Amino acid sequence: MISIINSFGLDGINGYIVTVEVDAGNGMPMFEIVGLPDIAVKESRQRIKSALKNTKIDLPAKKYVVNLAPADLKKEGAVYDVPIAIGVISSLGLVSFENLSESMFLGELSLTGEIRKVKGVLPAAICAKKQGIKNVFVPKDNAAEAAMVDGISVFPCNSIKDIILHFTKENVITPIEVDVKQYFNASEELECDFSEVKGQENVKRALEIAAAGGHNCLLIGSPGSGKTMLAKRLPTILPDLTLEEALEVTKIHSVAGILPQQTPIITKRPFRSPHHTTSTVALSGGGSVPKPGEVSLAHHGVLFLDEFPEYKKEAIEVLRQPLEDCTVTVSRVQSTMTYPCNFMLIAAMNPCKCGYYGDPNHECTCTEHQINQYLSRISGPVLDRIDLHIEINPVQYDDLEEKSVSESSKEIKKRVNAAREIQQRRFKSDGIFSNSQMTTKHIKKYCNLGTQENLLLKVAFEKLGLSARAYDRILKVARTIADLDKSDDIKTKHISEAIQYRNLDRKYWNR
Repeated sequence: MISIINSFGLDGINGYIVTVEVDAGNGMPMFEIVGLPDIAVKESRQRIKSALKNTKIDLPAKKYVVNLAPADLKKEGAVYDVPIAIGVISSLGLVSFENLSESMFLGELSLTGEIRKVKGVLPAAICAKKQGIKNVFVPKDNAAEAAMVDGISVFPCNSIKDIILHFTKENVITPIEVDVKQYFNASEELECDFSEVKGQENVKRALEIAAAGGHNCLLIGSPGSGKTMLAKRLPTILPDLTLEEALEVTKIHSVAGILPQQTPIITKRPFRSPHHTTSTVALSGGGSVPKPGEVSLAHHGVLFLDEFPEYKKEAIEVLRQPLEDCTVTVSRVQSTMTYPCNFMLIAAMNPCKCGYYGDPNHECTCTEHQINQYLSRISGPVLDRIDLHIEINPVQYDDLEEKSVSESSKEIKKRVNAAREIQQRRFKSDGIFSNSQMTTKHIKKYCNLGTQENLLLKVAFEKLGLSARAYDRILKVARTIADLDKSDDIKTKHISEAIQYRNLDRKYWNR
């Protein structure tokens, strides 16, 4: 007798249906799994045998053949333990499972029959809904994550015995219900705040613009000027995640297996800060078993690269395509994975190796050649993809002694949220979320300039020797500044402020 069970597989961060076919027939006793299983899937037969034996189900000596379809896609992980076990029980006729075509099963089995947590449950639930599957049986620890998807019934299971008793009506499992809003409304006390920063008003303004429009930002200044401190406070003013954005972020973290136990949905924008020794693969994603890298884990959030020139040259250059396309494609012999990576790059660096080139209080000990060599680690194409270039000067003693309290992150965030709401209304039918995502088509539509604004931008373009990409990015930043100003039109003052954030690459790199 052949039984057919629905499970799922992962293609990047998206799920697809995997049909688990189990045939228990006569012949030489064996337990064979086919359909491109990896080692973890092949080992499932041992876990299943022990789990069923310890659940008081003895498997008769038969020829068990398990096929995981589609057979041309590689199946990875222990997620297929539960569906294979259900398929075996069903094919033997030990339990009558009703409406199997309307159900999906996933989970890893322990030798005692308990069902353990697996990764990728949110994409599985989304896939189930798209395919018209009504019931999803998941490990108890994954239940809240799967319940983020409306329109399906999610059954939390502690063990394979729970599933059996559910279908025999001896102990029916109650579907879990989760209120998504409770996670968005949960208050969180800030660990740090912009009110703690003395001085640096120009930098705060630039970071506010970056947060409001999702723009990339380069902070350059001498050691101790506050680059890292300011960057680490950026998450406190980032706009709130929408539900659609939150689901995308949660899918990536679920696939990577790093979704916190008590966090079924991520409601705060990610802030990733990898060390400068991070490899190219860890940054972009991939590996022998492809998984999302830091650029994807920072999706809809911030990727902070401190000591930017200290990263490997290859790691810095690999950022080019993700910064431009907001996706990264990892190609391997057996598969090609595409991960989203729409992130804000915040990079911090010293102007030279010793750190004091251009510092008014310290003498630089680097030679001209050493300065040029250090700065050349950041190539022109990478620099061109960064919207805001901000010079940070050392804080003066008078600023440190200032008793007045600076503007809080909460106040700044109000303006950022207001600007993002304007952008969401503007791009409602365009499928994008922020000004930084605008393409040439969107720029022509939403960044119309008057005569004076055009003239100003033309003069800047010619005098600064800007590229076509820099021209587009100035317009995007100007659009964000206008949004913060609640202005429908981009005015001269908005263009002027946007242009001043493109001066530093000429000061340091084209001296």
